[in-house]
Amino acid sequence: MFYRPDQGHGLPHNPFNAIVTPRPIGWISSRGADGHDNLAPYSFFNAVAYFPPQVMFSSTSAKPDRGDTKDSVANIRETGVFCVNIVEFAMRDAMNASSGPWEKGVDEFELAGLEKAECETIACSRVAKAPANLECKVTQIVQLEGVSNFAVFGEVTGIHMRDDCMTDGMFDILKFNPLSRLGYRDYTVVRETFELKRPGE
Repeated sequence: MFYRPDQGHGLPHNPFNAIVTPRPIGWISSRGADGHDNLAPYSFFNAVAYFPPQVMFSSTSAKPDRGDTKDSVANIRETGVFCVNIVEFAMRDAMNASSGPWEKGVDEFELAGLEKAECETIACSRVAKAPANLECKVTQIVQLEGVSNFAVFGEVTGIHMRDDCMTDGMFDILKFNPLSRLGYRDYTVVRETFELKRPGE
């Protein structure tokens, strides 16, 4: 089939998210100017540059108590920092619990029963037992086409890797099995890898 997004797809559910898969999950922690911590997962997330290392995530909806956006972007506007916490399969239920449309003052770390740790290079909390954390300073927030669509870009200023996720000096994703987002309500988990060499290597 073929459809034009501006004319609708005629299907029971929007297939766009099911086509662009799998997507890594950026579990974004932030802290507002009032000191309240927030934690929320975003599946429009990825790394975008090596030197300096940079990441981005997009927020695509709003909450009544946050004006044109949600808690994460609102906090980041105030403080200019955020942390990306990598989601392992074992933390899937905690990640899901933190995804609800909770009120501004709710601390999703507490709601999901997660231990906090303070970041090293920024004033922000991180998920203490996550396989990895990327501490970030905002470089730009870009308003995208559409209502409440914002892309947040950040430079990574500090990286934590859990010791038990290291094998022979390499970060070993099979030690923790990263969770990825598919379409609809579906997720997948990485349990297998293979290697391909580029031409000329």
